[in-house]
Amino acid sequence: MSFGNDASWKIEIDEAQKLVKKAIDLGINFFDTANSYSKGRSEEIVGECLRGSRDNVVIATKVYFPVGDGPNDSGLSRRHIMQQIKASLLRLQVDHVDLYQIHKWDHNTPIEETMRALDDIVELGQAHYVGASNVLAWQLLKALCTSERLGLVRFVSMQNHYNLLYRGEEREMIPLCKEEGIALIPWSPLARGFLAGKYKRSETPKSIRYRSDKYLGERYFTPQDFDIVETVQALAKEKGSTPAQIALAWLLHKGVTSPIIGPRKAEQIEEAVGALEVKLNPGEIERLEAGYKSITR
Repeated sequence: MSFGNDASWKIEIDEAQKLVKKAIDLGINFFDTANSYSKGRSEEIVGECLRGSRDNVVIATKVYFPVGDGPNDSGLSRRHIMQQIKASLLRLQVDHVDLYQIHKWDHNTPIEETMRALDDIVELGQAHYVGASNVLAWQLLKALCTSERLGLVRFVSMQNHYNLLYRGEEREMIPLCKEEGIALIPWSPLARGFLAGKYKRSETPKSIRYRSDKYLGERYFTPQDFDIVETVQALAKEKGSTPAQIALAWLLHKGVTSPIIGPRKAEQIEEAVGALEVKLNPGEIERLEAGYKSITR
């Protein structure tokens, strides 16, 4: 989502190419985007950056959010899904994606229609697997039951909001995914940079991201959030790592398949890869989790 040109904190092709090359050099092979990011520009950038590397990478994209002003330019209807997979493949410069995800639940389209369309996309070879994002546990279960009842392709991954500051998914979604063998690939693992320790309790944020990304201020910056990030910072200092590495290591210890990071600098990729070397013992995990109280975000 950090690739594009519709916000001052996003980066265009020249910088994106450097990041993708660095990621591949360090062994990262999973790249996630969406048709709605920067009105399709993100997919174009990803496609250009991955030219020549197709056989060595996993490409994921998503469908749901508006791509135009017309009544059929959003949602999960058969018409919209079949149109958008073609448009995404064209922008990505590939003949198929590895993972095609619904970006949100569509209350106006029967799940049977959506799953039949996704099944056809897999049958046509336009996608190898399908996944879901930003849905509730009962919605995921309904989709899984629909697939089983109709003999259709089923979701293999869940891209949900999950990090040290938001753990509501632990109540139902994550147990469901583990029971059903569904991969966890959460977005915002660093809470839009908050868990990297870049914001202070007593200071008004001055970053470009804070000024232009309304969700950053809306979702985080509570007293509890600062309590948790200060614990993260303290543990990072003790272990000779960074706060971001501690936050990512915690996710990996929680059974996450691949946290989806949104770097804008090469050193952020290097830092993230370094999280693989950070080991947390049960006492340290308990310490990181101690300050959390369940709240709705």
